[in-house]
Amino acid sequence: MKSIVIATDGSPSSREATDFGLELAAEQGAEVTFVHVLPPDDFVVPGRAGLSVPRAHHVEMDESEVALADAANAAEGAGVSYGLERISGDTVDEIVAVADAKRADLIVVGTRGRGSITSALLGSVSSGVLKRAKRPVLVVRAAEVPAKAVV
Repeated sequence: MKSIVIATDGSPSSREATDFGLELAAEQGAEVTFVHVLPPDDFVVPGRAGLSVPRAHHVEMDESEVALADAANAAEGAGVSYGLERISGDTVDEIVAVADAKRADLIVVGTRGRGSITSALLGSVSSGVLKRAKRPVLVVRAAEVPAKAVV
C-alpha cells in the first residue's frame, strides 16, 4: 500500500478515521492525502444569462482550516508523509476524484452513525463514497472506545 486518502471534516468520527488511517499508513509506509470538501456554494462563478453556477475548485488552505491543520499535526506526530487538499464541490464526488487522481490504494472515511431515517433524508458521505468509489473504502464508525488498527 503506497497511498491513502483520508476525508476529514473535523468531526469526532473523522478524527477517529484520521487516527486509524494514519496507523495503517505508518505500518504500510504509505503516504496520506487529507481531503476537506467545502460546499459548492462557497465558490460561485458567473454563468450565462447572469446566473451564478457553483463550481468545484481547489482552494488554498488558510490558518482558519482547523480540520486540515489538526490532520496535518496528527500525521507529523505519527511520522507519516502527507499532503492536503481543500476543495469546493460535491463532497462524495470530490473525495472520489482526489482518490482517483492520487491513484490511492485506500479511501478512509468516518461515519457519524446517523440513524437510517436521517441518513435516508440527508444522505451519507460514507455511503456515497462506498457506492461511487472504484477503490477500496474503509469506513470507520465512531466508537465509544477508539479502536487500534490491527494488520
